[in-house]
Amino acid sequence: MPNNIRGKNGRTASTFIVNESGVKTAVILPMESYEELIEDLYDLAVIAERKDEPVISFEELRKRLKNDGII
Repeated sequence: MPNNIRGKNGRTASTFIVNESGVKTAVILPMESYEELIEDLYDLAVIAERKDEPVISFEELRKRLKNDGII
């Protein structure tokens, strides 16, 4: 039995499927919300992958971008 949750704008934000005991067992999301979650998950994976890479200063980044003709 679906339980609709309304967002601030009054639209359905997500729908939870509950079992006979009322425990949430699944969720139905709008595609936009799903795509945002997948994008966030990807971003977090990239961050985790790069956590041990050397850090450079903003000035060094600007210098490299200028040298490469990007800015």
